Amino acid sequence: MLDDIQSVTFGLGREVFAVPVPLVREILDYKEPFRIPNGPDHFLGLIDVRGEGIPTIDLRLRLGMPKAEPTVLTRILILEVPREGRTLTIGLMIDKALSVSVFPRSAIETPPDIGVAWRSEYIEGVVRQETGFVVLIDIARFLTSQDAELIDHRCQQAA
Repeated sequence: MLDDIQSVTFGLGREVFAVPVPLVREILDYKEPFRIPNGPDHFLGLIDVRGEGIPTIDLRLRLGMPKAEPTVLTRILILEVPREGRTLTIGLMIDKALSVSVFPRSAIETPPDIGVAWRSEYIEGVVRQETGFVVLIDIARFLTSQDAELIDHRCQQAA
């Protein structure tokens, strides 16, 4: 059991991704973010979560995937990511939430260096399943220093 990783799985198009359960604060229905000007395309703006402004990123765009309009299945995954001695709270817009899954550590394969549309340094590993692969995202490495600075700066402007 200690060698198992419990993860929230979610879909972006036909691809399935996962993040560790301990990072997930909640999963919300999609709501239009408050736009903050002059940010990169993947930075959607802020959403209000019980009085707290949460910076929100379009995960599709951040991974270099094509933009998709929100649907009734679109969710915002609220994560609390430990980063450089603090916790960064961020929302990720995803196409759909799937499930909580448990993956044995022994089933996690090394990320491939070729043949994927996103950069492999963001990938902690992949898990092979009957229906395809689940890509485990290393959120701390995925959020670059530039993203973290942008989020801090935009949130301070909106305050």
